[in-house]
Amino acid sequence: MTDPVEHEHDIAGVDEVRPGESRTFTLECDGRRIEAFLVNYRDTLHAYVNQCRHVPMTLDWVENRFFTDDGAFILCATHGALYEPDTGLCVDGPPCGRSLFRIPLRIEAGRIVVRCPPDPPE
Repeated sequence: MTDPVEHEHDIAGVDEVRPGESRTFTLECDGRRIEAFLVNYRDTLHAYVNQCRHVPMTLDWVENRFFTDDGAFILCATHGALYEPDTGLCVDGPPCGRSLFRIPLRIEAGRIVVRCPPDPPE
């Protein structure tokens, strides 16, 4: 059995991603690379796999640009689907009603630590 600590990744300091900002990062999970992103929405951090639930491609055309212009939603730059930043739920466009794959995170000594998702997409 693999030690679960090896699947944890320190990705940034909590003060490095301010409200309205995002940051991409890559996870190594069971020999696979998973592209992911972190958003600070209303002063709360959330992390997701960087993959649209409609078509398996990254959400951002421009690296680290995930929010709509007004900062209210995460936008799929390919086809315009809108996701709630705090839940990952798609509320407009295909695939309405489906959610982004959440990346578990915690704050430890001022650092953002993430874990590999329990059921990562293929």
